[in-house]
Order: sequence, then C-alpha cells, then structure tokens
Amino acid sequence: MICFPNAKINIGLNVVNKRTDGYHELETIFYPVKIKDALEIIEAPEMKFESSGITIPGNADENLCMRAYGLLRRDFDLPNIHIHLHKHIPIGAGLGGGSSDAAFFIKLVNDKFGLGLGIDAMKGYCKKLGADCAFFLENKPVFATGIGDVFEDIELDFSGYHIALVKPPVHVSTAEAYRDVVPQEPVNPLKTLIRLPVEEWGCNIKNDFEPHITEAHPQIRMVKKHLLEAGAIFTLMSGSGSSVFGIFKEQPDLSEFGKEFDVFYDL
Repeated sequence: MICFPNAKINIGLNVVNKRTDGYHELETIFYPVKIKDALEIIEAPEMKFESSGITIPGNADENLCMRAYGLLRRDFDLPNIHIHLHKHIPIGAGLGGGSSDAAFFIKLVNDKFGLGLGIDAMKGYCKKLGADCAFFLENKPVFATGIGDVFEDIELDFSGYHIALVKPPVHVSTAEAYRDVVPQEPVNPLKTLIRLPVEEWGCNIKNDFEPHITEAHPQIRMVKKHLLEAGAIFTLMSGSGSSVFGIFKEQPDLSEFGKEFDVFYDL
C-alpha cells in the first residue's frame, strides 16, 4: 500500500510563554499544502526501512515511521514490514514533513492490517511522536495552541490566490529556533488577526522565530525580499524555518532562484 504525506505551513506563530517543563506555549495556524512525500509498506520477512530522494539524517531505526510502528506493535500483533519513504518535502524547513510521514504511516498501517483505530485513537499514537503530528490525520486548517498540539478548526479561503514557497539551502533545527526566542503575549491574538483581509496580514501577522533566524541566516531574509519583489502580498517564514511562503494574486515568476533553492508553486 502507498500514500502521499503532505506538508503544512504556519500562518503566523506567536511563542506565548515557556512552561516549567521546558516546553513553549504557542499559537499558530497550520495550513496543509501540496508538497508531498511517497510512503509505501509491504509485508516482509524482516523489518526494514529504506529511503530515497532527499537524504534523511540520523539512524533509520529512529525514523518516526519506525517509531510509530513500534508503538502500534506493542498493542497489536503485527507482521514485519518493509517501509520505503521517498522524501520530497524539504527537511529543516518548518514544513512538518517528518510528522506528516508518521501520521500517514499510522493511517496506512491501520488500513492495511484492519486495526479498526478511530481518529481519536490514532491521535493518541501521534501525540507520542510530535506535537503537530496529529494535525496530518485530518489535514484541514486549524488554529493550534498548547505546544502546537491543541487544535481548533478554522476557516481559510485562498481561492483567487496563489501560494508559492521557497526553501533556501539552509537547515534550521527546532532547537536553534527556540534557543533565542523571547516568549511574550501577543498584543492582538492571531485568531483575531487572521480575519483581516490577506492584504493587511503583512503589518499584523508575524512569526516570532523569524527575526533571530533571519539574522543568523541572511539567505532567508533574501528569499522574503525576492518574494515581495515578485508580487507577494504576504510572505512569512514557516514554522522554525528555513522555508518562506508567499501569497500572490497572480502566478509569480520565481525563475531567478538558482538550483540550490527548492521552489514550489500553487500550493
């Protein structure tokens, strides 16, 4: 069986405070986009994980798909499988690719082996793998709070607009993003600001990671500048970076970005 895990972007991100357990409370909006990996599983004599496409750092046994299978196997009599992940969603880009792979993997195993897991049960497994992982089970726009794991449905309509995304040759880790962020309550809640016309978002909707991340990685700032010059009416770094998306009224020409940049259109 095969499926195609998709990415997400963060429209706004406010780091509200730091909890006593070291985690940060935030508010953000997750919006699914059409950048996709390909994930396949088949029964096999022994457990095996392999990948193609973008190189995935780390040990294969620590991949979120393998960890997800370990969680499921504690509760169900599951056979060995061969997992193949073709990685197309950029890594270290703030797009949630790893979390998406894990969520889609859980759905895939549930379907293939008839586990009978409902959405709430699958969310329970996802929450053990990543704060944003459960978002990809239903894959619709949400207002996220807590540590990014509490979701509330939200209406967003981008009909008539074009969304493009550029990922510079920069990797930003979550640890780097949080290291220099200064938590603070937003003056105006994101849930209120998102109701403004898209043309007014630029002066109001922010990403608290962006100032210090773009200071450390000037290429990200350069991408934002070029997106605006190409006609973006709103542009923002997604999540902890390094990708930047732009919302356009017309299909943009982003051919100026070289081969070292990943460029995606009509998301």
